[in-house]
Amino acid sequence: MNLTVKGRNLVLTDTISAYAEEKIGKLSKYLANGARCEVELWTEKNPSIADNQVVEATIFTKGPVIRAREASPDIYASIDLVFAKLERQVKKYRGKLAARNQSAHKEILASQGFQLLEEAEEVEAESSGPQIVKSKQFMVKPMSPEEAVLQLELVGHDFYLFTNSETNETAVVYRRRDGYYGLIEIQS
Repeated sequence: MNLTVKGRNLVLTDTISAYAEEKIGKLSKYLANGARCEVELWTEKNPSIADNQVVEATIFTKGPVIRAREASPDIYASIDLVFAKLERQVKKYRGKLAARNQSAHKEILASQGFQLLEEAEEVEAESSGPQIVKSKQFMVKPMSPEEAVLQLELVGHDFYLFTNSETNETAVVYRRRDGYYGLIEIQS
């Protein structure tokens, strides 16, 4: 696994960098050789934020993008928390792949898919009006709606934009308030 450690608003010492590389590098046993990981460490400058040591890690694989972000008063503790979160996500993804590849056990796949529905969280956003505060660009890959739901869970967002491999049309899967998932397809 290709691992990059970067620092922002933080003096990135060799000790911190080596600790992050050693800890996050343990995930390489679960990932293919082509995987790439970017770890960014920073300190929040606001004195009212107690958990000001932040670590964000993103793993780019041939399949999903796996992301985790944690904060604590200690940078080493933040690295440990991110490692634990990434390890859970990678193991979960590998378990889904193994279940999907066993075509004889379609009932197991269905039951695992419904377990995801029970774990959904409701998120309420407060805003004073529509305001774009961040813009992102990413590659839209062809995949089935089931794969898109898996990607949605791995990145931890409320929706996921993808190209439906069955129809070659752009579609969105999203997490509903009742814990289930919805699919929005473009109609021509």
